[in-house]
Amino acid sequence: MPELPEVETVKNGLQDLVGTTVTSVIIRFPRLRYPLNQSELDQAVGQKISAITRRAKYLIFHLERGYLIYHLGMSGRVTLYADQAPEVLKHDHVDIICDNYTIRYNDPRRFGCIIYTVSLENNPMLANLGPEPLEAEFTSEYLADRISKRNTPIKQLIMDNSVVVGVGNIYACESLFLSKISPLRKGKDLNLAESQLLVTNIQKVLTEAIAAGGSSLRDYKNAQGELGYFQQSHNVYGKAKQSCTSCGDIIQEVRLGQRNSFYCPTCQH
Repeated sequence: MPELPEVETVKNGLQDLVGTTVTSVIIRFPRLRYPLNQSELDQAVGQKISAITRRAKYLIFHLERGYLIYHLGMSGRVTLYADQAPEVLKHDHVDIICDNYTIRYNDPRRFGCIIYTVSLENNPMLANLGPEPLEAEFTSEYLADRISKRNTPIKQLIMDNSVVVGVGNIYACESLFLSKISPLRKGKDLNLAESQLLVTNIQKVLTEAIAAGGSSLRDYKNAQGELGYFQQSHNVYGKAKQSCTSCGDIIQEVRLGQRNSFYCPTCQH
């Protein structure tokens, strides 16, 4: 699943669209998490794009009278083509044409979505979201307060979008490894110093991943069709039964909250 660094990288690669006007919407395969609605998306036609931002794992196109919101789901890919777009492939669900550009959305597993809305306020997709991990609101004091009474494993808490947004499975595993905190630890058992270290490492890992263009494991490519390469820096994610780069012990894999979690039982406690 594309996580915060991947969505941020896609957002950065779409900035040439700012100032262009949506001229048409071509839906080929409407079946996504929410079926694509031609009359709904056609409301964007004729509107100029004033900004493209990200909130959590959502891409938001700011238009003159509304917004287009994309979520990439498990395997969604947004590719930007200047001038002539290439031949349509299987799972190319929709093209949104903006002047001489084509925004093509491909999604083999069909868990993504694209909607048009006239307002972001009270939008159910954006409701109840926690702070952005790279913004000032995400502090050690905030995290310590949110987890202080929770019996839930810390990895599940930092992946909870109501606590902090965008910290997906890869980056939760890597941040906990750098912080020497087991993903199995209950939130309430962390002290303030550990919360501070975890906040620092979440921000470090996400910043480095964005600089590397994200992690390309299966489907992910950026808006220019290029792979990310942060996966080359993974310490534990996807490395079960391999030796820990720090201590040499064997990386363990455990199932938490329906996600595979990877950690070093010696380094993390």
